[in-house]
Amino acid sequence: MITLLSMAMLALSLAHGVHGQTGSAGSAVETTDTVPELTVITEPPSIVATRGGNLTLPCRLHRTSSFNFGTSGMRVKWTKYSPDLAQENDVFVSMGFHKKAYGGFQGRAFLQEADDNDATLIITDVGLDDYGKYKCEVIDGMDDNIVEVTVEFQDKAGIVFPYSPRLGRYNLNFHDAEKACMDQDAVVASFEQLYDAWQAGLDWCNAGWLNDGSVQYPINKPRGPCGGTNSNAGLRNYGRRDKFHSRFDVFCFTGTLTGRFYWLVQPNLLTYTEAIQACQEDGAEIAKVGHMYSAWKLQGYDRCDAGWLADGSVRYPISNPRKNCSPDEAAVRMVGFPDKKQKLYGVYCYKAQ
Repeated sequence: MITLLSMAMLALSLAHGVHGQTGSAGSAVETTDTVPELTVITEPPSIVATRGGNLTLPCRLHRTSSFNFGTSGMRVKWTKYSPDLAQENDVFVSMGFHKKAYGGFQGRAFLQEADDNDATLIITDVGLDDYGKYKCEVIDGMDDNIVEVTVEFQDKAGIVFPYSPRLGRYNLNFHDAEKACMDQDAVVASFEQLYDAWQAGLDWCNAGWLNDGSVQYPINKPRGPCGGTNSNAGLRNYGRRDKFHSRFDVFCFTGTLTGRFYWLVQPNLLTYTEAIQACQEDGAEIAKVGHMYSAWKLQGYDRCDAGWLADGSVRYPISNPRKNCSPDEAAVRMVGFPDKKQKLYGVYCYKAQ
């Protein structure tokens, strides 16, 4: 695939052919022209988006040259970094009349094109896969720009929840934590989101990753194992840790559901595999942990039956505390990660809108 940089170099070679002096044999005589470096202009470092809404990623060509050496118009390429920033995946490319969106962005991504220098990308119906870091490359003749933008997930009606995998507490490096939250219909929470959750009463003694690479945990009831009985309530902060080698739990953030979370009535208890199949036969998928937390917190979902979830855990949501069903507080209760072959539980399903 021809990259935007290679096209820029072609434009430069054409420019040298026009302005360079030639000898009698037609060979180019060395000139003082130099290849300009790509200019990185950083727009606002992060943009906040809400699931289901629209997203605007700003990018413009800042022209420094008054010449256009036969180019066929501005070339724009948008890519999205993988969570570990090791790869770039194509999002949208525009070259003259050719415009194409890739993958899950097809039908949802297009250029704003407010004027001849505008390469701003619009993404509609934003989903969790759309959050992360993007790069815009824009070139027209001798002029070029690179802009990088980070998109963060925010929902006015959202919930933070702690998460640890089947292996147990403190088994996630930062990149594992990002994937763990994404797998549960969530993203890694920000400091602001955890702070708001702490103010709303979240109390959790296990340290977890936040999206800035720091590790913290919220304490509303100071006690011995969690900073000491004489310490103040607040966020305990371990600071920024090595994203590859340090291992903790993670605090995830999810927002309002766009589909339906429900208990699937079945005549018999199910194994994990049977639970997945039962939801599929009902035109749904087995629910994720984020689905349950969102339904519990934002919709007041309440059911005392323990059911399988997609990560292999068994949980149940209680909004109305009562005997035998979380008698002391409203909470999402976790049974654990039982043997998937046990026929001891029902299942919670999620049906997309």
